[in-house]
Amino acid sequence: MSYEEGGVQITPVVDEGLGNASYVVDLGDGRALVVDPSRDPGPYLGVATDRRLVVAYALETHLHADFVSGSRELAANGAQVLASAAAGSEFPHHGLGDGDEVDLGGLRLRALATPGHTPEHLSYLLLDGSEPVALFSGGSLLVGAVARTDLITPDRTEELARRLWRSLHERILVLPDALPVYPTHGAGSFCSAPAGDERTTTIGREKATNPLLAAPDEDAFVKLLLGGLGSYPSYFLRLREVNRRGPAVVGWEPPPLEPLEVRDVRRLADTGALVVDVRPVAVFATGHVPGSLSIQLRDQFATWLGWLVEPERPLVFVLDHDQDRLDVVRQALKVGYEHLIGELAGGIEAWEAAGLPLRRVPLVPAAGVTGTVVDVRQDAEYATGHLPGAVHIELGSLSKSAISAAGPLTLMCGHGERAMTAASILAATGRQDMAVAVGGPADWAAAPGDRLATAG
Repeated sequence: MSYEEGGVQITPVVDEGLGNASYVVDLGDGRALVVDPSRDPGPYLGVATDRRLVVAYALETHLHADFVSGSRELAANGAQVLASAAAGSEFPHHGLGDGDEVDLGGLRLRALATPGHTPEHLSYLLLDGSEPVALFSGGSLLVGAVARTDLITPDRTEELARRLWRSLHERILVLPDALPVYPTHGAGSFCSAPAGDERTTTIGREKATNPLLAAPDEDAFVKLLLGGLGSYPSYFLRLREVNRRGPAVVGWEPPPLEPLEVRDVRRLADTGALVVDVRPVAVFATGHVPGSLSIQLRDQFATWLGWLVEPERPLVFVLDHDQDRLDVVRQALKVGYEHLIGELAGGIEAWEAAGLPLRRVPLVPAAGVTGTVVDVRQDAEYATGHLPGAVHIELGSLSKSAISAAGPLTLMCGHGERAMTAASILAATGRQDMAVAVGGPADWAAAPGDRLATAG
């Protein structure tokens, strides 16, 4: 799907797993600009090829914490990188500051300093002559929300929230109500907490409907914003610096996973490599390499890999025969994981054929759980409804938390994927008396007489 704004075609490229959107802008002269590209250049170059365009510019609104930027990838294909001069990026780019303009050949791009989400943040106003066409707002104004301000250091969270209030009211909300807004962060992004799944908006719509913009003054805005901040993946704390220094260029087609014999996988695991099993939960449950970490390959794979695994640890993967190997590589690379040693050749069948032990985890219907239930969903999910008496530990905190409950545990999330990840983490510490619920609290509550508890 593309949007047409004042004769300018804008094509979103959405990463459903990370909840972000990049944009390919047709400049009308056979060239294109890409806003906030992620590391894999394929989707942007693919759109450009389909439209017979050449990507001439890669535009960065800020130093991203939730994904590795793809601007250097596009630069390797001839694009010029445009970015905030205040970011201090250590790779070739054209640095911009507040009010700076770039002639795009008929269209113009004006940088607007909008600090808050990050100190160096710029939003960009696309103009046709003197007429504003669109605003690329990055992590400032979002659909029904704004982006979080706690990703730098805790002692700057309130300061940046106050700067965001001023950025919004002095630089963005003074723009025309009808102006289309194209944010980078959206539904599913841990950089924000938007209520719906819409990706674009207008200035006027946000004035009328955004609950944070309804705050009567700066203090009320800061209180409302900071009160809604939840946890975020640990890899957010390192990717800003990766992006500032400039990530390594991978290219259009990432390197494939190397097939590894069983003996090699055993040796690597014994010397510190982590075995990550990306097969579906139901398959992992029937038999897996002892000590392996279950993260099912799906849109959210990169988020949980980045949250749970040390960035320098060598990784070996176990896949089903019909799973997409390149998807595993692309998702790992976009959150900065580059030590991808290979995959178990022949899959789990090869491990079993070698006479090596398998570990199993029982699956139970959510309606029939017994023993202590450990709910590993996010705080906000848990507060909306959970089993009475459930122990609550977010999955991202599980490795740092002690579960003192005796007897069998049943791990639960919304469907089963995160619960199985949790079970695999606990199994690696020696815990054995566990099961995983298939389904979540809503499935449990479907039985007559079962009612969920709410709040904390």
